[in-house]
Amino acid sequence: MPYFEPVILFFVLGAIAGFVRSDLKIPGVLYESLSIFLLLAIGLKGGVELARYPLLDVALPALAVVVAGALIPLAAFPVLRRVGKLSTADAGSIAAHYGSVSVVTFAVGSSYLARLGEAAEGYMTVFLVLLEFPALVIGVLLARRGEQGTPWGRVLHEVFAGKSLVLLLGGLAIGWMAGPGGIAPLDRVFFDLFKGLLAFFLLEMGLVVARHFGDLRRAGAFLIAFAVLMPLAAAGLGLVTGLLLGLSVGGVTLLATLYASASYIAAPAAMRIAVPQANPALSIGAALGITFPFNLVVGIPLYHRLAQYLHHAGA
Repeated sequence: MPYFEPVILFFVLGAIAGFVRSDLKIPGVLYESLSIFLLLAIGLKGGVELARYPLLDVALPALAVVVAGALIPLAAFPVLRRVGKLSTADAGSIAAHYGSVSVVTFAVGSSYLARLGEAAEGYMTVFLVLLEFPALVIGVLLARRGEQGTPWGRVLHEVFAGKSLVLLLGGLAIGWMAGPGGIAPLDRVFFDLFKGLLAFFLLEMGLVVARHFGDLRRAGAFLIAFAVLMPLAAAGLGLVTGLLLGLSVGGVTLLATLYASASYIAAPAAMRIAVPQANPALSIGAALGITFPFNLVVGIPLYHRLAQYLHHAGA
């Protein structure tokens, strides 16, 4: 079992504790602090790596990644409406969640590659930041098409001023401006401690998954199947896009992981304002209750093996 490194087992421990109704709890202030640290550390690492590349070399791949990523909510919506028979609001909300990305899934994917000694392009964090926004806008448009009075000002403020984007963009900018030499004195805080603090965060995620599992079970078999099959289809798009862009095995793996992930931080906040009639238990239950653990335990190693195979087949 090469993939079951300690950070994943922390998630499993949290889930087990939640299912057996243990009194284990992570204080809210600690959870908030951990999420701030992880977001900032990921942004800083991406900015440091971005400083090694000319910006023009990154701009075209970034545009291609965003355009391809926009296909995910557009493909998910008709499936949710026609096959799942969900309301327009719920279908648009869930499509937005699956078109957006999970920072924690990206962090685990990066940790997995580092453990294997598999390098990836440093500017993958730029893709992470850029993929947060388009799917949320598309999801709102799909959910509220034909309606009047969408509070676009509040929605855009929630997205751009939300802590996820502020910390990722801020960390990216600081890391880029400082460069590897400037950030070196902070390495022990932001990079050396990263994996240990990620383990604490995943312990809490396991507890949260256990709490939301009942909501998903009541949603029915379709949504459970969607929460597994949609990430696989999106990962396939990521594998193809990554190969066409000439990314390394690690880069292709991370792009597939990003496309396969589903947001459970930025998307719920945006949908709460833009599509209040949507049932958050469906979107959060699917994204966090099924897709998140599926990607951690099965998806990431699968995407890596597929990236290796496709690279070798094309060599």
